[in-house]
Amino acid sequence: MTFPVSRLRRLRRTELMRSFVRETRLTPEGLIYPLFVCPGEGIRKPIGSMPGVCNLSVDEAVKEAREAKSLGLQAIILFGLPATKDEQATGAWVDDGIVQQATRAIKREVPGLLIVGDVCLCEYMSHGHCGIVTRSNSVAGEGAAAAAEYEIENDSTLEILAKTAVSQARAGMDIIAPSDMMDGRVMAIRDALDEEGFENIPILAYAAKYASGFYGPFREAADSTPQFGDRRSYQMDPANFREAMLEIESDLDEGADMIMVKPAMPYLDVIHAARERFDVPLAAYQVSGEYAMIEAAARNGWIDRERVMLESLTSIRRAGASMILTYFAKDVARLLG
Repeated sequence: MTFPVSRLRRLRRTELMRSFVRETRLTPEGLIYPLFVCPGEGIRKPIGSMPGVCNLSVDEAVKEAREAKSLGLQAIILFGLPATKDEQATGAWVDDGIVQQATRAIKREVPGLLIVGDVCLCEYMSHGHCGIVTRSNSVAGEGAAAAAEYEIENDSTLEILAKTAVSQARAGMDIIAPSDMMDGRVMAIRDALDEEGFENIPILAYAAKYASGFYGPFREAADSTPQFGDRRSYQMDPANFREAMLEIESDLDEGADMIMVKPAMPYLDVIHAARERFDVPLAAYQVSGEYAMIEAAARNGWIDRERVMLESLTSIRRAGASMILTYFAKDVARLLG
């Protein structure tokens, strides 16, 4: 049928009608709320580039987790800021690490909330990279700086990632989420978890994690900016699409139960393709730069914060993500509630 018999605007006339026929829906249950945990007590240190987001001591993280659950959120993800850093990322895998402390406290005080553990080493390494650094005698390209004469050692890093995953599982973590982008990390973590009796702990792999310019505010929040070089030798080239499908397939073959695409909005095509090809739960991370841009534009009066916040998350959901990691999680849950 065509106009005038067919009038598509009939289903747009009122909010009640629009809601009745809405194809894509956001729910608090589909959001994961990131928390940054630091040593101390009574600490809520604002992050300058991420208005409304703070570094939290364990006691304050418990309060934040309790509020998140009261709003209908079902999951949080923890990132740690250790008291000290070294070149073995010791703070990531020791049993009294900051994330492990926070996990135990939240599990004790806020039962029934899923806790996801980010397994990466950049926050814990003194140099800020996601793996063991070794010096290299070969430097690609002419005029390379002396600081560029390094490599991120893949296989030795796997051992530390596996220890970190086991340590988090011992602390009570519900889901292990490796975000380092080392080759073989999912298999190494799966084997280590199984050997320690944690065969029922699922893995949410950051399977397609791009070397993005949208991570800047996070690096302030987590104090994880590389002291030299960058992460392009292990995170994905933003120009590559087919490689993302290979990364996802590889992680699933190694034992991942769920997959993630990061960042979200610049890679909606990757999210959509992953949803079409892989029949597993799919997450997407609305990263710090996406959040910061919306906040900055809203504070300047250039956009309607609430409307753009919901529109951005709806686009990620519409592309195919069943779970969205977002710093807007509490605000959205309030609106949806």
